[in-house]
Amino acid sequence: MSDGTDLHEYEVVVVGGGPAGMTAALYSTRLGHRTAIVSRGGGRAAMMQEVHNLLGIREETSGMELLQIGQEQLDAYGCDSYRDMITSCSRPEDEKHFQLSGNSADYVAEMVVLATGFNDVRPDPPLPRTGRGLHYCLHCDAHMFVDEPVYVMGHGESAVHVAAIMLNFTDEVDLLIRGKEPEWSDESAAVLENHPIDVIHADITGVQNGEDGWLKALEFEDGQTREYRGGFAMYGAEYNNGLARELGCAINDDGTIQVGDHGETSVDGVYAVGDCTPGHNQLPIALGQGAKAGIDIHFQLRDFPREPEQLDDLGPVRAEEVPGIPDELLEQAIDFHTYERQ
Repeated sequence: MSDGTDLHEYEVVVVGGGPAGMTAALYSTRLGHRTAIVSRGGGRAAMMQEVHNLLGIREETSGMELLQIGQEQLDAYGCDSYRDMITSCSRPEDEKHFQLSGNSADYVAEMVVLATGFNDVRPDPPLPRTGRGLHYCLHCDAHMFVDEPVYVMGHGESAVHVAAIMLNFTDEVDLLIRGKEPEWSDESAAVLENHPIDVIHADITGVQNGEDGWLKALEFEDGQTREYRGGFAMYGAEYNNGLARELGCAINDDGTIQVGDHGETSVDGVYAVGDCTPGHNQLPIALGQGAKAGIDIHFQLRDFPREPEQLDDLGPVRAEEVPGIPDELLEQAIDFHTYERQ
């Protein structure tokens, strides 16, 4: 903690403002816990041109629109939001609370949710526009390219895997290794030999876009011009696990944060949700992970019912002690109610 820096105290601090973190904050707030979400802005969801595979959300909704609606919900329920970047996080041995230091302020919390995500490794330019011909999520966007010519960019195992999967959607699939030496196994080489996938060795020298901004074709250094509607870049991910490592959370070999069924990490009081954890990087899954973490946090923090040992120490619950929700959230909830009181 820094002298002279603003200090904000909460029961729950969520680090990261993507769909998983926002959902965890939403549940935690609505279940009666003073919650803050601290986000540096941006993220993978913010870059989405269209939202796919999310029931009840029309596909013309952009990622930014989805996040804006989420922010309005958090505000309405009483969650505090800060635009800040958390640079360090710790829990001193003699203290119960976590201490988080940001560029603009410091924060104290009983529980911390890490929703720090990951960054897709981008290939070297020239490249199509992200979301308009350059894509990273097969399960989100494969449906967009049914019966269209597509590319998969990369020279490792994952590129071969995705190229083969795309044959379920189209009969025109090229694997672009961009002048690199292949790094896939003999088994993957056999997959390429036995499936109608063209391996293009030459690097890309130019991009042609249509009037709608979508990719039309790629130009190659050997003089070829090949038409594509879009494709996928498969160069791996860089997981934002620095805070988790600082707190002592167990990290998997691939860089993801180890979590239990409800997002709990190996450190008591620390949860991780969304793209920084193992599994499919999908919006519905992120929302579910955030919800499960928020509910589990409520089980850990809620005042009632008191455990038998607490009743021995504190006695029966008196009427004036309930409801167990902070006054400011209680007032916010009453103001929020949309039903008519009789």
